[in-house]
Amino acid sequence: NFEGRQGRGGRTHLVSPAVAAATAIAGHFATPADI
Repeated sequence: NFEGRQGRGGRTHLVSPAVAAATAIAGHFATPADI
């Protein structure tokens, strides 16, 4: 990995598989309880 790999201003968020699935369904950051 190197700085700027994901483009200017890119950010990475590490989340659990459950949060990733809830976020994909909701279209924005969400928790499984939100779904």
